[in-house]
Amino acid sequence: MPGRGGRGGTEAEVRGIAIVGAGQAGLQLGLGLLDAGHEVTLVAERRPEDVRAGRVTSTQLMFGPALRIERAAGLALWDDTAPVMPGFELSHWEPEKQREVPVRRFAAPFDEEVRSVDQRVKLAAWLELFEERGGRAEYRSVGPADVAALAAAHDLTVLSTGRGALSALFAPDPSWPVHDRPPRTLACFYVHGVAHDDTDPAAGYVRTTGVPPAGDVIIMRALTVGGPCDIVLFEGRWDGPYDCWGDRPTAAEGWRRALDLLRTYAPWEYERFRHTEPTDPGAALYGAITPTVRRPVAHVDGGRPVLGLADAVAVHDPITGQGANNAARAAASYLTAVLKRGALPFDEEWMRATFDAYWENARHTHAFTEFMLREPQPEQVPLIIQTAFDHPEVAHRFANGYADPPTYREWLMDPEGADAYVARFKK
Repeated sequence: MPGRGGRGGTEAEVRGIAIVGAGQAGLQLGLGLLDAGHEVTLVAERRPEDVRAGRVTSTQLMFGPALRIERAAGLALWDDTAPVMPGFELSHWEPEKQREVPVRRFAAPFDEEVRSVDQRVKLAAWLELFEERGGRAEYRSVGPADVAALAAAHDLTVLSTGRGALSALFAPDPSWPVHDRPPRTLACFYVHGVAHDDTDPAAGYVRTTGVPPAGDVIIMRALTVGGPCDIVLFEGRWDGPYDCWGDRPTAAEGWRRALDLLRTYAPWEYERFRHTEPTDPGAALYGAITPTVRRPVAHVDGGRPVLGLADAVAVHDPITGQGANNAARAAASYLTAVLKRGALPFDEEWMRATFDAYWENARHTHAFTEFMLREPQPEQVPLIIQTAFDHPEVAHRFANGYADPPTYREWLMDPEGADAYVARFKK
């Protein structure tokens, strides 16, 4: 039985650890544990070749701090190929008032690199790397009974996926808002054909266009299975124009529908994208996400504890682009906690402390995402954005806060702090 020496035998430093879920967090943690000499079993639903040939799964925008984590772990394998997005652009437009109120827009440079690598590319490569480095990969679906068996056979079992029945293992945290449905409806497309050259430098930025009756369109560059591409994410308000994906069209049909929406609600983006097409048949994703925070420890097999990681315990809407960043931070934080534990047992007290150490910072990221999805929007948000249209300093601060969301607490998310900050620019 692998790794049992971690329970106090002579091989105390080598622990047997099981990870369920092969996303950003699970694979990053698993590879880190392998590098530290532990015996790691990773349970994934799909093999690398199936991941690579499958459908897109996310937008996975990653900011500077998360990219630094990957580089420190030796996992930034695409620094020479993934496009860098040098800045952020936000546009606000009300089409029915276009004669009286023109499009308002600001742009600001990012202080650090921002990139996106299609998870089909990243996770397939990391899965292959995991096996090359001696990790044990099991490709199968997992239910609660399987988790119990894994927990009985390993010193530590970590669940990094919240899909299906596994999510029910972790109780909701009542201190956070409980949503009865997702706040937005989502559609995401990977396309190629946009010209990226000096004639239109903003085409390489992360760009958001907000249209009150419809929602938001968020656009970014990325590296996909066929090379560089652009990602277009529709964050639609329910029953609005962007809430039109219930029939789950093919990538080609969905993109034709998306172009019609851009022509109406973001015509400057339509001009950029009018000659584009999906990168591949799997280049469309439809759905909705209900933000959720769960307690970090579940019990299986008569009370044996297992530890939740990333999506298993905290799920975010992608409007603020924080999902992959949180996963990278969580994996790095958990890895540090495991390595510090030495030969001591991974008991429930340790599990809660491990999550708390990560959540001390991550809770602010979750709060920021909840904040940006409020309906109606908090008054200080349009106040700050209107100020940013006229003052580059405000635009720069707003754009770069996405890399470290806790920095928004004192000036964007706090009404008094926002008023005091804006007042500086009215003198």
